[in-house]
Amino acid sequence: MADTAVATRVAAVPAATRRRPRRRRGMAPLLYALPALLFYGAFVIVPFLHSVWISFWEWNGVGVATWIGLDNYVEVFTEPELRAALAHAFGFIIFYSVLPIGIGLVLAALVAAVPWKAMPIIRTVLFLPQILPLVAVGVVWKWIYSERGPLNEALSAVGLDEITRPWLGDFDWAFPAVGFIGTWVSTGLCFLLLLSGIGRIDPSLYEAARMDGAGPLREFWHITVPGLRREISVAATVTIIAALAGFDIVYVMTGGGPGHTTTVPGVQIYELVFTAGRVGTACALATVLSALTCAVMYGLNRLTRER
Repeated sequence: MADTAVATRVAAVPAATRRRPRRRRGMAPLLYALPALLFYGAFVIVPFLHSVWISFWEWNGVGVATWIGLDNYVEVFTEPELRAALAHAFGFIIFYSVLPIGIGLVLAALVAAVPWKAMPIIRTVLFLPQILPLVAVGVVWKWIYSERGPLNEALSAVGLDEITRPWLGDFDWAFPAVGFIGTWVSTGLCFLLLLSGIGRIDPSLYEAARMDGAGPLREFWHITVPGLRREISVAATVTIIAALAGFDIVYVMTGGGPGHTTTVPGVQIYELVFTAGRVGTACALATVLSALTCAVMYGLNRLTRER
């Protein structure tokens, strides 16, 4: 009788009342994330939307703005200097992402296959460039690349004087010279990410491959690389964003020169705002770069997602 009475009272409670605790539990994570979302909205989303709004105006940052619609976007795709800056940013993906991931894959596979007693030292040396201030990195490498710097001195010491040159002042070599710094900085991060990923691959897969007569190259290509899909995706995401958003190293080492051979959107936006007084064009270039970055990230996620 008592159980019947309790069941009757529960059934008499409206369904909406019974769902309230569940709704409150569902709102709890959102409430915890709300402070971060407010800061992100105030300091990222709102400024970005304001930048998009400014991109439709001709404005020098001080005087009265004039509405010009899509003219700034037309300039981004028609002015050679602005198009070159976007092209250079995508060119840096080879140095900041493709080469570091490739080198990191090989190093991680070698280190995982052969136990190294000096592994802590190797990790520290490879990851050290990732934690150094990029401005300091740029200053040091600018000295290394200088006409009388250590690189040219070393080449001269081994009889390769014909190769020496002012690396950052050479129209043909300035871009790869700056790009190499991106490879040097990013390789350590890619190496550690991929090495940690190799640790979670089932060792029985390698044992089965050896029993079937597979060599080290086949193991690497058919087991290691597919098993690191998620780690490669993370490494590619981080390094591609770093390549497209680059500013520090280029500005410190070359300022975009010689000519405009190393100009990237970050440096170009800085010059448009603080030198040329073309704030609207700078915002349009930043908006285009953001859209291209999102498109690249979407394509990358589609390409590397698990199937």
